[in-house]
Amino acid sequence: MQMKELDRIAIEETGPNLYQMMENAGRNCALAALDMRGKQWTHATIVVLAGSGGNGGGGICAARHLANRSQKINVHLCLSSPKKLGDVPAYQRKIFGSTHGKECEMDQLAKIKPDLIIDALVGYSIHGAPTGKTSELIQWANERDTPILSLDIPSGVDSTTGETPGQFINATRTVTLALPKTGLLSETTGHLWLADIGIPETVFQKLNLEYISPFEHCFLIPLQHN
Repeated sequence: MQMKELDRIAIEETGPNLYQMMENAGRNCALAALDMRGKQWTHATIVVLAGSGGNGGGGICAARHLANRSQKINVHLCLSSPKKLGDVPAYQRKIFGSTHGKECEMDQLAKIKPDLIIDALVGYSIHGAPTGKTSELIQWANERDTPILSLDIPSGVDSTTGETPGQFINATRTVTLALPKTGLLSETTGHLWLADIGIPETVFQKLNLEYISPFEHCFLIPLQHN
């Protein structure tokens, strides 16, 4: 998979490292969330659903950036597997703990009426049907009459084929990272945007990819509108 190789080359050879890419992903996700809220971004209640891997770390980072915008924004972070967080997501969780944002358990979500849900449960490298708490959180999100912003790919959607073998997020918007994934060409994606996470042109060249940056003066660009 091209994206997996891009990540590997960046992390092992050129940079940026995983901490930096996760920070860039999270900030872009937060910017997309603010854009979706428009002038109603103040006084918003936002629920961030985050997994234990890199995608979850980006979601936790986004939660922190949103909490930092204003004391009037209520940010609730729900982790699918808090005891299984990798080192980088755990680092993001530690920083989030210094904001006014709140961490909550799944059984507390019933009392929250979100204006926006951020889906950062499952990343591009996970295939097969979501299980356990991840599946339950996907179901909870879909049952709300609330816009959903997915980070990189809607959870439960295969990033290569677009197949949905189990529960999957019906996203309003998806912010995918660095490169579009072939599995995003479906209705589950919603409005598709592409985010720059800082991978240099050299990395694309190492994979013999013809790459001309589409970002110009932006870090986040729309690719299509369904």
